[in-house]
Amino acid sequence: MKQTWQSGDATLAFYDSGTGMPVVFLHPTPFDYFFWNPLVARLTGIRAIVPDLRGHGASDLGTGLPIGLFPHVPDAPALTMEQLAMDVLRLLDRLDIPSAVFAGCSIGGYVLLELWRRVPRRMHGLAFVCSKPQPDAEANFLKRAATIAQARAGATSAVFDGMAQSLIGLTTQKNLPAVQSELRQRMTISPEALIAVQAGLAVRPDSVPTVATITVPVLAIAGGEDPVITPAEMEVFRTAPGGCDFHLLPHAGHLAAYEQPDAVASLFAPWLARLSA
Repeated sequence: MKQTWQSGDATLAFYDSGTGMPVVFLHPTPFDYFFWNPLVARLTGIRAIVPDLRGHGASDLGTGLPIGLFPHVPDAPALTMEQLAMDVLRLLDRLDIPSAVFAGCSIGGYVLLELWRRVPRRMHGLAFVCSKPQPDAEANFLKRAATIAQARAGATSAVFDGMAQSLIGLTTQKNLPAVQSELRQRMTISPEALIAVQAGLAVRPDSVPTVATITVPVLAIAGGEDPVITPAEMEVFRTAPGGCDFHLLPHAGHLAAYEQPDAVASLFAPWLARLSA
């Protein structure tokens, strides 16, 4: 059942189910809580806390986002990793949860890295699914600026059509077209949120130095057909001093947790069991 919490100028939504060790799942953009449903349904013994990130699903975007952070589009408001991390911390406080395990896909993983910089004591395990610590390069800046231009021109549908082709693995597109259709239908964020997310992603910090400070266990799952985040980029998580279980799903794309929930659950379950032992 949907619940809400207040974070600054925005009312945000979350879903809380199950009992056991609390695990916070942070979804990729442009989706919402539903992205994690197939995985959560396959995991037992956990309390799954799944928020809609600010500007996604049933969560407000808010009106106080900073402007001028992204030089390529200086008038764009930016939904920063810092803002998203503060939202999550307020949710933990709202639920009176002192610490938890965290899982993030794509932007969700970037938020995990920001949370680690701020409150490492509240995190006893970090799972990254198709997420990386490296910042954007110039080519990414140009793509994000182009996406913002499309959103401002009223072409968000075209942006989402492109994402449905590029983010989902070719094997999934071929063998599971219904999954591709489901994911495309769930791309519903507003043009304003799309713009703010793209600007925020562009200005996220370099988190490679952060990985070298992670002293809790890490789970890293890469998709072999992910054109956005390569397995080589995710290999950096192996350097985390807390230890890293690294896995490659050769036929999964950027949305591996939804494309192959059975395979991802088979990797999550033993890792979570070790954390709760």
